Amino acid sequence: MKLVLLYLIGLIFGVGIAISGMANPAKVLNFFDVAGTWDPSLAFVMGGAVVVTFVGYRIVFRHSAPRFASSFQLPTRRDLDVPLLGGSALFGIGWGIAGFCPGGALPALGTGQMDVVVFVAALIAGIVVAKMLGKIGRRAAS
Repeated sequence: MKLVLLYLIGLIFGVGIAISGMANPAKVLNFFDVAGTWDPSLAFVMGGAVVVTFVGYRIVFRHSAPRFASSFQLPTRRDLDVPLLGGSALFGIGWGIAGFCPGGALPALGTGQMDVVVFVAALIAGIVVAKMLGKIGRRAAS
């Protein structure tokens, strides 16, 4: 049942991304082009997502634990460090250059377009490199 629920949640997310236009890099790049062909429609998509998330968290956290786990897995760190800020900057730069973020690129893989495949391959390579650099950094620190 847990696997079915996870599949349905992913499917709803992917369909929402596709319907909203977030899987279309041209629409995303036009959103960022405030001095040119600016398309503000994605601001409404993001605003709607924030409202749904706000309400959803209020409902979910009324329970003592999630349905399929013994406790909620919430982050405990609150500090801003170089990896967080650097990763955020790289995410934004990559999104602005390619027009894709991971949430929009994964559903767009279904289109079979080569630019999406290249982006996802670069995303996976970046994750692998970041993990390797993290291990190297932890070894150097100890």
